[in-house]
Amino acid sequence: MSEELLKPLQEAGIQCAVAATDATRTLYREGDCSAVYPLASVSKLFTAYSALIACERGLLDLDEPAEPEGATVRHLLSHAAGYSFADATPIGRVGARRGYSNYGIEVLAAHVEDATGYPIGQWLETSLIGPLGMRDVDTAGSPAAGFSASVEDLLLLGREFLAPTLVSPELFKIATNPVFPGLSGVLPGFGRQKDNAWGLGFEIKADKSPHWTGSSQGPRTFGHFGQSGSFLWVEPDLGLACAFLGDKPFSEAHAALWPPLSDRVVAACR
Repeated sequence: MSEELLKPLQEAGIQCAVAATDATRTLYREGDCSAVYPLASVSKLFTAYSALIACERGLLDLDEPAEPEGATVRHLLSHAAGYSFADATPIGRVGARRGYSNYGIEVLAAHVEDATGYPIGQWLETSLIGPLGMRDVDTAGSPAAGFSASVEDLLLLGREFLAPTLVSPELFKIATNPVFPGLSGVLPGFGRQKDNAWGLGFEIKADKSPHWTGSSQGPRTFGHFGQSGSFLWVEPDLGLACAFLGDKPFSEAHAALWPPLSDRVVAACR
């Protein structure tokens, strides 16, 4: 297979790697997929999924009280707890809007630590990273935006999301469907969305426009992108997951070039 899908990004000065997988095997790869890059907010997928694993094991409950007052773990996972992006400053009442928040995910991580008795990095290693056989994930930074990994690691996470083994189908269905549907909010880098659909840690494409995925990824597509120039999306109707990492922070070039790249990857996997 000709490896030239990344050429437009490389011409924009972005050194990067991309790969796609179904639930069992890699279908396409280009670039150095073993190179380790910062994940930025793609880190949230690891932290959120580790919280779901804690729920699956009966250590944590989605509806148990959390901070701020009136919020639950479910609110934290779906960016509906009313926190601002970076700190505890309230932007509104709990459940009133979708306020994308690094701070809220850090509060979530503290709940996971209390529930499991492990520091979040150790819980991630025990519950997720080790069981999936990931080799290069570094969890030393913020559980909201400070991890690093390789495309190979993200492919393993994508396969888990296509065919979950660490949580039940029932819990995963809840996690990947809109939670508190209809809340408006800003999708970072892509503007205000009247319905900023979000699951439990997963950003859901729904009918958002513009969006960082392509036209061949339908409304049930879920995943996350990061300001380091990173993404992982999962298209359950295609049975496909795609991961991208690069050496440049998210920019207008990424916003313009990611959607057609994703469409080219889908076409290459057919």
